[in-house]
Amino acid sequence: MKITIPHIHKIEGEAGFWATVTKTGKIEELKFQTLLGLRQIEGILVGRRYFEVPIVVSRICGICPVPHILAACIALENALNVKVSEQTILLRKLLLAANIIHSHTLHLFFLSLPDFFNIENDLEFLKKFKKESKAALRVRDVALKMTRILGGRAVHPITPIVGGFTKMPEKEELKKILKEISQAIEDINLLIETFRKVEYPELERETFFGSLFNGKNYPFYFEKIVKIGEHKFSFSNFYSVEIEEDLKSPPIKKVRFRGQAYMVGAIARIKNNQDFLKKEAREEFNLFLKEKKISEKDYFKNIFHNLFSQAIEVFHFLQICQELIKEILKMPLKEEKREIKFFSSSGLSVLEAPRGILFHYYELDKNGRISNCNIITPTAQFLHNIEEDLKVFLPKIIKLKKKEQIRKIRSLIRVYDPCISCATH
Repeated sequence: MKITIPHIHKIEGEAGFWATVTKTGKIEELKFQTLLGLRQIEGILVGRRYFEVPIVVSRICGICPVPHILAACIALENALNVKVSEQTILLRKLLLAANIIHSHTLHLFFLSLPDFFNIENDLEFLKKFKKESKAALRVRDVALKMTRILGGRAVHPITPIVGGFTKMPEKEELKKILKEISQAIEDINLLIETFRKVEYPELERETFFGSLFNGKNYPFYFEKIVKIGEHKFSFSNFYSVEIEEDLKSPPIKKVRFRGQAYMVGAIARIKNNQDFLKKEAREEFNLFLKEKKISEKDYFKNIFHNLFSQAIEVFHFLQICQELIKEILKMPLKEEKREIKFFSSSGLSVLEAPRGILFHYYELDKNGRISNCNIITPTAQFLHNIEEDLKVFLPKIIKLKKKEQIRKIRSLIRVYDPCISCATH
């Protein structure tokens, strides 16, 4: 039996799925493949001046431009020995947290949730979940406002640069957004209740989960340790030694850890850092386990729970935003200038994008121009894991009608929240 999905909608970018399965459920062929052409992201950057890089890489994606622009700034700062202030770090963390909230909310409610109610028509879905839809839009709107206040505009921000920001946010605007976050927290409570009631398909598979880790808090900005499974590596060692790129499937990047598939993103972050979730978010996580009557171990065996993990993260990061804004308001915000000296150098950065750990690497010549670069996105890291989960999932749905098979395959792929544009180079 051949299963073909020429186009999977409601994901970022273009991708399709092909599989050949016998009547007994044996998989003879399976492939989740990008439909985008070569983008030459790294090639575009070679020869450009260092300050052009953050703006160029932010165009990789319209949903997650913030992680790319910040990862580029940090990598270039590491290369050029530029130290940034506490003010810059707090503003960047707030900008990144806002992007995670925006991206998760968009994916959770408008792209993935309809799959679990077998609703294909978006208008029908919005009509059925009118109250919840309005709540989701309000949460997303708050996140986009924060991005505009800090980044200069809601999409493709322009203020973050190597060394800091070109413009400081207005404190009065931050005070206003602080009040709106309180309403957003009420809204996300309603959405968490909705996602707690979802009947998630059965799927059991052991997975390696990779994320940043520091053993002190819930890390998402630049950290020096990556935890995967029970292993802990320096971020540079993980990037340089422990993962390898699959060169057999250009133009998409696909990465393995020691030859094996692994998962990054919300479910991976919670797996490795759940003890550091905000108290209320942790309580919601425990309530989910209790109501579903599943163990913590079983929760992380089912990739469909990435959806609920994203909902928990939205709750967590809204509270993080509250804390960050209060800290920022205590500061006398001032524009900063950094003196940058050029020399042949290289720099690597890592942070948590909405979909997982993101690496940016740059080599510069003595004039401050890019001579080499490499970007490893979260989607590039979990594409193999999508295929491994599909290999386990397909035999479970082989007896269903073809239309229902396709619906369920799409739902599994969408729960990953893949960004094909980010992974295609």
